[in-house]
Amino acid sequence: MIIYYDSKTGNVQRFMEKIKDERPDWEIIKINPDLEAKEDGHFVTFTTKIGEVPETTAEFLKKNSKYIKSISSSGNMNWGIYFAVAADKIKKEYKIPVCMKFELSGTNREVNILLIMLKNLINKKNNFI
Repeated sequence: MIIYYDSKTGNVQRFMEKIKDERPDWEIIKINPDLEAKEDGHFVTFTTKIGEVPETTAEFLKKNSKYIKSISSSGNMNWGIYFAVAADKIKKEYKIPVCMKFELSGTNREVNILLIMLKNLINKKNNFI
Protein backbone atom coordinates (compact mmCIF):
# COMPACT_ATOMS: atom_id res chain seq x y z
CA MET A 1 0.00 0.00 0.00
CA ILE A 2 1.24 3.46 -0.89
CA ILE A 3 -0.35 6.61 0.47
CA TYR A 4 0.73 9.93 -0.98
CA TYR A 5 -0.17 13.01 1.02
CA ASP A 6 -0.03 16.79 1.09
CA SER A 7 0.08 18.77 4.33
CA LYS A 8 0.51 22.46 5.06
CA THR A 9 -0.36 23.08 8.70
CA GLY A 10 0.58 19.60 9.90
CA ASN A 11 -2.94 18.21 10.32
CA VAL A 12 -2.67 15.74 7.45
CA GLN A 13 0.87 14.84 8.49
CA ARG A 14 -0.33 14.00 12.02
CA PHE A 15 -3.12 11.91 10.50
CA MET A 16 -0.58 10.06 8.37
CA GLU A 17 1.62 9.44 11.42
CA LYS A 18 -1.36 7.73 13.07
CA ILE A 19 -1.83 5.59 9.95
CA LYS A 20 1.89 4.71 9.95
CA ASP A 21 1.70 3.72 13.64
CA GLU A 22 -1.04 1.22 12.75
CA ARG A 23 0.43 0.06 9.44
CA PRO A 24 4.23 0.43 9.45
CA ASP A 25 4.34 -1.84 6.39
CA TRP A 26 2.55 0.76 4.25
CA GLU A 27 4.62 3.33 2.38
CA ILE A 28 3.63 6.90 3.30
CA ILE A 29 5.02 9.57 0.96
CA LYS A 30 4.73 13.33 1.45
CA ILE A 31 4.50 14.97 -1.95
CA ASN A 32 6.87 17.65 -3.16
CA PRO A 33 7.07 19.55 -6.48
CA ASP A 34 9.57 17.06 -7.94
CA LEU A 35 7.81 13.85 -6.89
CA GLU A 36 6.78 11.56 -9.69
CA ALA A 37 4.51 8.73 -8.62
CA LYS A 38 5.51 5.37 -10.01
CA GLU A 39 2.91 3.16 -8.35
CA ASP A 40 -0.81 3.28 -7.72
CA GLY A 41 -1.92 4.55 -4.35
CA HIS A 42 -4.30 6.53 -2.21
CA PHE A 43 -3.96 10.30 -1.84
CA VAL A 44 -4.70 12.39 1.26
CA THR A 45 -4.89 16.18 1.08
CA PHE A 46 -6.46 19.14 2.82
CA THR A 47 -8.89 21.87 1.90
CA THR A 48 -7.54 25.40 1.93
CA LYS A 49 -9.09 28.85 1.97
CA ILE A 50 -12.84 28.56 1.49
CA GLY A 51 -13.18 25.20 -0.21
CA GLU A 52 -10.15 25.22 -2.48
CA VAL A 53 -7.80 22.47 -3.62
CA PRO A 54 -4.27 23.34 -2.46
CA GLU A 55 -1.93 24.44 -5.26
CA THR A 56 0.59 21.78 -4.26
CA THR A 57 -2.08 19.09 -4.56
CA ALA A 58 -3.28 20.45 -7.91
CA GLU A 59 0.26 20.42 -9.33
CA PHE A 60 0.88 16.88 -8.08
CA LEU A 61 -2.36 15.62 -9.59
CA LYS A 62 -1.69 17.24 -12.98
CA LYS A 63 1.36 14.99 -13.31
CA ASN A 64 0.33 11.96 -11.28
CA SER A 65 -3.46 11.57 -11.25
CA LYS A 66 -3.30 8.32 -13.23
CA TYR A 67 -1.64 6.71 -10.21
CA ILE A 68 -4.20 7.92 -7.67
CA LYS A 69 -6.99 5.40 -7.21
CA SER A 70 -8.84 7.01 -4.27
CA ILE A 71 -8.69 10.21 -2.25
CA SER A 72 -9.37 11.48 1.24
CA SER A 73 -9.38 15.05 2.50
CA SER A 74 -8.98 16.85 5.77
CA GLY A 75 -11.09 19.86 6.59
CA ASN A 76 -12.60 21.91 9.36
CA MET A 77 -16.29 21.46 10.13
CA ASN A 78 -16.49 25.15 11.01
CA TRP A 79 -16.56 25.75 7.23
CA GLY A 80 -19.95 24.01 6.91
CA ILE A 81 -20.66 23.08 3.29
CA TYR A 82 -17.01 23.71 2.45
CA PHE A 83 -15.81 21.01 4.86
CA ALA A 84 -13.12 18.94 3.09
CA VAL A 85 -14.60 19.95 -0.26
CA ALA A 86 -11.21 19.61 -1.97
CA ALA A 87 -11.98 15.88 -2.22
CA ASP A 88 -15.22 16.59 -4.08
CA LYS A 89 -13.49 18.96 -6.50
CA ILE A 90 -10.74 16.43 -7.21
CA LYS A 91 -13.34 13.71 -7.73
CA LYS A 92 -15.15 15.89 -10.25
CA GLU A 93 -12.03 16.91 -12.16
CA TYR A 94 -10.14 13.60 -12.19
CA LYS A 95 -12.92 11.02 -11.64
CA ILE A 96 -11.09 9.73 -8.56
CA PRO A 97 -13.41 8.24 -5.93
CA VAL A 98 -13.55 9.83 -2.49
CA CYS A 99 -12.71 7.39 0.27
CA MET A 100 -13.44 9.66 3.23
CA LYS A 101 -13.33 13.13 4.74
CA PHE A 102 -11.99 13.81 8.22
CA GLU A 103 -11.66 16.79 10.52
CA LEU A 104 -8.28 18.42 11.08
CA SER A 105 -5.78 15.68 12.07
CA GLY A 106 -8.49 13.06 12.45
CA THR A 107 -9.67 11.03 15.40
CA ASN A 108 -8.60 7.47 16.17
CA ARG A 109 -12.02 6.40 14.90
CA GLU A 110 -11.39 8.15 11.58
CA VAL A 111 -7.96 6.53 11.31
CA ASN A 112 -9.57 3.12 11.82
CA ILE A 113 -12.26 3.89 9.24
CA LEU A 114 -9.64 4.79 6.62
CA LEU A 115 -7.62 1.66 7.41
CA ILE A 116 -10.69 -0.52 6.98
CA MET A 117 -11.75 1.23 3.77
CA LEU A 118 -8.30 0.93 2.19
CA LYS A 119 -7.98 -2.72 3.21
CA ASN A 120 -11.39 -3.37 1.61
CA LEU A 121 -10.29 -1.64 -1.59
CA ILE A 122 -7.17 -3.78 -1.71
CA ASN A 123 -9.20 -6.96 -1.21
CA LYS A 124 -11.88 -5.92 -3.70
CA LYS A 125 -9.55 -4.94 -6.46
CA ASN A 126 -6.90 -7.60 -5.85
CA ASN A 127 -4.07 -5.26 -4.92
CA PHE A 128 -5.78 -2.30 -6.58
CA ILE A 129 -3.67 0.07 -4.49
